[in-house]
Amino acid sequence: MEYTIREAKKNDMPQVLELIKELAAHENASNQVEIEVADLEQEGFENGNFKCFVADVGGKLQGMALVYFRFSTWKGRTVHLEDLIVRKEMRGTGLGGALYKTVVQYGHDNGVKRVEWVVSEGNKNAIEFYENSGADIKKNWYTVHMDETGIQKNIEK
Repeated sequence: MEYTIREAKKNDMPQVLELIKELAAHENASNQVEIEVADLEQEGFENGNFKCFVADVGGKLQGMALVYFRFSTWKGRTVHLEDLIVRKEMRGTGLGGALYKTVVQYGHDNGVKRVEWVVSEGNKNAIEFYENSGADIKKNWYTVHMDETGIQKNIEK
């Protein structure tokens, strides 16, 4: 199978949103996707808040990895991998590994000391892949989110 891993373009964002929605459906969270194509275009290409890499197979995006810089008080600037998504029918073809390698290379090229991401404890294949790649799964750390309701509650105190 021939494919190209490349930086996403603004006109790729409709297909990127399809991939995001596919991941949400897989996670039984379809109703939680609030972002729209215009948001991705503005935040990624006008505001520069993220970089997206895509796996292009014959003109159709079959995978994507969305990253952005964070700052660690211990390490300095880091790269955060928000999502790495490969369409269900394309899993096992090497696209995920190629996107992953692109993200790690991007971190290296930008001189970061850490690439970080979150993986669901139920995603055993990904965990095994990440561990085999040399990643350290931090099992004693919790991911914490505060949604709009929590934000509003806290600012009203």
